[in-house]
Amino acid sequence: MLALGIDPGTAICGFGFVESVGSRLIPRAYGSIFTSPEMRMEDRLMKIYDELDALIKKYKPDVMGVEKLFFNRNVTTAIPVGQARGIVLLTAAKNGLRIVERTPMQIKQDVTGYGKADKQQVIYMVTKILNLPKPPKPDDTADALAIAICTTHCLNSMTWRNQL
Repeated sequence: MLALGIDPGTAICGFGFVESVGSRLIPRAYGSIFTSPEMRMEDRLMKIYDELDALIKKYKPDVMGVEKLFFNRNVTTAIPVGQARGIVLLTAAKNGLRIVERTPMQIKQDVTGYGKADKQQVIYMVTKILNLPKPPKPDDTADALAIAICTTHCLNSMTWRNQL
């Protein structure tokens, strides 16, 4: 089973493809889609759509995991992230992908064992779980891989399989 994890953003949209093979998790591809702040917002969103659509068509994931929006500090970033998240959900729908949504706390709990883990703990565990040669950069890519890991764990549970 191949899961695609997405950390949506308009400047940086992280992605990670993680395959579940038995009890092993294997990273298949990961990185980030970058857009320039000089671009018009509609062009930034189109670039995210086009590149994500091409990645989905190339790797053919079985499911997409996306972080639920949660803002307790900077409301100014909520709207652009919400727009990018909408594009991500639209791309999944256009490609017939099921969506698994998890909160940041659920993702951290699943990947590190502690729901209030900091960014460095998440990056460390993603690197170890996927046996990566070095920590993924930027942080958005590491977050996307964490979401993909969490998504594979969800789908390996009987409850989630029955829902899908």
